Amino acid sequence: MRPLKVSWLTIVTHIIALAPLVALLWAFWQRRLGPDLIGEATRRTGRYALVFLMLSLTPTVISRLSGWKKVLRVRRTLGLYAFMYVAIHLFIHVGLDYGFDLGLLIETLPESPFILAGLAAWLILVPLAITSTTGWVRRLGRNWARLHRLVYLAGALAVIHYAWHFKELRIQPLLVGIALALLLLARFSPIAMFLRRRAVTPDLR
Repeated sequence: MRPLKVSWLTIVTHIIALAPLVALLWAFWQRRLGPDLIGEATRRTGRYALVFLMLSLTPTVISRLSGWKKVLRVRRTLGLYAFMYVAIHLFIHVGLDYGFDLGLLIETLPESPFILAGLAAWLILVPLAITSTTGWVRRLGRNWARLHRLVYLAGALAVIHYAWHFKELRIQPLLVGIALALLLLARFSPIAMFLRRRAVTPDLR
């Protein structure tokens, strides 16, 4: 049996990814979430989900800029943590806020259409999370990469969900949208070829 090898980068990634959840649970335990406990928890988990969704897109860009291939190892981990926070966010909103009353939730959609954008993002992330394993990579072959490019669509819908929630222009959603656009450009445009040529460090050990 081969010994389990865990890199320092993977350990740091897990610590950083779990820290917001621990902080949220601690704040709940200490009753520091304010009078609107469910609303605050919903907002925090939504922000965490968006942050880790954006972070899951950065290893590809970092690898192309620096040639550091090992950073790609945490791409799947970051993506799964993003999905985890999305699932918690959805559970709090649908389960704790609406008591799993889907009829009531549907009635509120005309007044809160941003929910549809968030739900669409979650529906896209579900198959991406399911097919994130090595076994699914082998089964799907080249189609795996095509399928997982949908993460950019999920990211766009998540940004729309975030921005639409405010019902007015805010700087935070705008900055996240710009970050997503830059990551998309680095992935799909001729800039990607430029980044490959500019990679100066083939491998950091």
